[in-house]
Amino acid sequence: MTCPSFCLCHSRRLFVQSTGVLALAPLVGLTQTATHEGVDVGRNSLFSHLVPADTIEQSAAQQYAQMLQQAASKHALGGKDHPQVQRLRAIAKRIIPHALGWNPRAKNWRWEVNLIGSKQINAFCMPGGKIAFYSGILDQLKLTNDEVATVMGHEVAHALREHARARMGKNAATGMGANLLSSVLGLGQLGQTVTSYGAQLLTLQFSRSDESEADLVGMELAARAGFDPRAGVSLWQKMAAANKGAPPQWLSTHPSGNTRIADIQANLPKVLPLYQRAGVAISQ
Repeated sequence: MTCPSFCLCHSRRLFVQSTGVLALAPLVGLTQTATHEGVDVGRNSLFSHLVPADTIEQSAAQQYAQMLQQAASKHALGGKDHPQVQRLRAIAKRIIPHALGWNPRAKNWRWEVNLIGSKQINAFCMPGGKIAFYSGILDQLKLTNDEVATVMGHEVAHALREHARARMGKNAATGMGANLLSSVLGLGQLGQTVTSYGAQLLTLQFSRSDESEADLVGMELAARAGFDPRAGVSLWQKMAAANKGAPPQWLSTHPSGNTRIADIQANLPKVLPLYQRAGVAISQ
């Protein structure tokens, strides 16, 4: 659950130490929609239409590549044979096929998963499917696979719901004024460049509603992939214990742990059947 969306749930200041880049397998042709069985979080924000998805994703890919390069230069980027890298990528390969129902663009994303060596309790998924976990979140919290899937689902949900793109669109609309806005609605570029969008990705923060939405969508993604959605409860209990009740840096804009646990528990009846069916399919 981090949230650079790259889980941009908090400011993205990334000190990279990870594993090698891995493009994941193509998506399975699932066809669920936002009104399908499971959670209901409504449509994506209209603000996301004010900035072009292609440009945001291109910018995210550049930022991600720079982070990996920086990590590699410090001998901090984990290789493909690293046990935690293999673990993360195995979990991602189960979650990613269920992304298409939430965002058709995900079918063409070049998904990657890497491990960043850092004591930070952090993880993120940039627009376009660029996922990274910090070793701190795995080591300090001793996450189970179900809990890792909960974190990963949350981060992937930010990308699928285009929270970063919507926040950029809202920022652009606020700074443009009504006269310019009407003319830009049909253009989408807002005069921004890939570089300027990349700078925003490193400092962008999600709203609490974004975080709550990512919790629910992420829980469903994990459940459909055969991971126990009840792990969200134990995850937030671990978070609270590790931080003595105070959220770590990447959770600075998140709802409180008690609120998140209550929301997860309230929505479990919607996703437990998906988890149970997925478990049967995996065992066959």
